[in-house]
Amino acid sequence: MKTNFDFVDTIRCISMIGIVFEHNTHVGEVYYKEFSMAMIQASVMQFFKFATIAFFLIGGFLINHKFTEYTPLQYIKNRFKNTIGPWTLWLNIFVLLNIINLLVKKYLIYHDNHTMPPDFSSYLGNLYYETIFLSSFWFILNFLICISILLIFKKYIYHVFFGCILGLVSLFYSVNLYYGWIITNHSTALFGFVFYLWLGAFLNKHYESVSKFIRQKSLWFFILITVILFIFSDMESVILKNLGNNDAFNTLRFTNILYSISFFFLLLKIGPLPLVNKYLEPRKTTFGIYLIHQIIITYVLIEIVRPFKINVETLTLGHATLYSLVCFLIVYCLSFALVALIKVTRFKWAIGAS
Repeated sequence: MKTNFDFVDTIRCISMIGIVFEHNTHVGEVYYKEFSMAMIQASVMQFFKFATIAFFLIGGFLINHKFTEYTPLQYIKNRFKNTIGPWTLWLNIFVLLNIINLLVKKYLIYHDNHTMPPDFSSYLGNLYYETIFLSSFWFILNFLICISILLIFKKYIYHVFFGCILGLVSLFYSVNLYYGWIITNHSTALFGFVFYLWLGAFLNKHYESVSKFIRQKSLWFFILITVILFIFSDMESVILKNLGNNDAFNTLRFTNILYSISFFFLLLKIGPLPLVNKYLEPRKTTFGIYLIHQIIITYVLIEIVRPFKINVETLTLGHATLYSLVCFLIVYCLSFALVALIKVTRFKWAIGAS
């Protein structure tokens, strides 16, 4: 079980790096008609798109392990206790900083009332709604809801038929990208990720067979499959953009689902990375980085880059990629540093560290 936790920590760390990079990517701002340029753009956007599904996979993997220590009710109680508190704290900090930003503009910069919303209570309600449902904060609630659904049907958790039903639900969102039956945003994909929790638990249950399969295949086998699916994922994004879809890099694209699962198996083949686990301490820092990085992007990064007056829509693809990389490094390093400071204080509960 020690080995299991080691590779889980490595995947957790790499996935968080991917998520922070995704949220700092400015490459998708321009529409390229030329196929080669569109594919290069899609490649930059696509590389880390495995991260969200990988998180749900390891979440399901750990659920299976925790069932040996806790009852489902105890597990979900502990999950909510260790998650909702920190989530609520940073959610309110995000909202408070937005209000402070308004006041600074009113009293220190513009000195007029035009910067303040006419109906503050309505503004505050909309701000909470957008932060909870339309920002990265939503995925914490989504994760907990998906876990709750899986635990409700714990009796069927290892049934392939149950997994197929969940898989079909996820595929609905893939097909919806082409037909637009429902709006494609964070909140409408509520049930789209339960399948990956189930799959993670199923893989843990049959981990002996999974390990045997992984040992029998070479590293190049997994690299080749992942590269092929990566290219297909790029192509699907280009097709969706050409169809006028504004969510062409959606995580639940069919090709990205396959790519994410393949990348997950590739990471299993690579195994734990001791230096990553030792120095980045993903088990203690990952949740905190996720909670804090959106605040850093919205209220710190914007002030750092403001003097350079960068218009991402006028950047070349190469410059936009470089700019995205610089933004990622700033946000990740600041988020990690802040989490590292908090975890050695009595307020470590605020980042989910016990």
